[in-house]
Order: sequence, then C-alpha cells, then structure tokens
Amino acid sequence: MEEEILKKIEAQDKKLEEIYRSVETMKKYFLWTFIITIALIVLPIIGLLFAIPKFISIYSNALNF
Repeated sequence: MEEEILKKIEAQDKKLEEIYRSVETMKKYFLWTFIITIALIVLPIIGLLFAIPKFISIYSNALNF
C-alpha cells in the first residue's frame, strides 16, 4: 500500500516537472512576442512622431516658393 502511494507521488512529481517546463517555455514565448510587438509596432509609431512634423515642414516650405 505504501509503495503504491510512493509511486503515485513520484508520478505526480514527474508530471509537475513537465508542467513547470512547459510553463517556463510559454513564458519565454510570451516575452519574445511582447518584445517583437514593441519592435514592430510601437517603435515605428514613435519614429513617425518625429518624421511627420519634419515632412510637413519640408512640404510647407516647398509650397511657399
């Protein structure tokens, strides 16, 4: 009886370890997804905040001549 309980506990420990590894892998995927989202969406928007006023300035100067 006691051996059965120990075997079940060991089996549960193995499953918990597999779940832990899976969760850690998912955390890494979510982190990289977040980083890529920042790089591909937020950084270009910040760049446009500087580029659009410069473009409008150049365009309006061209219209004045």
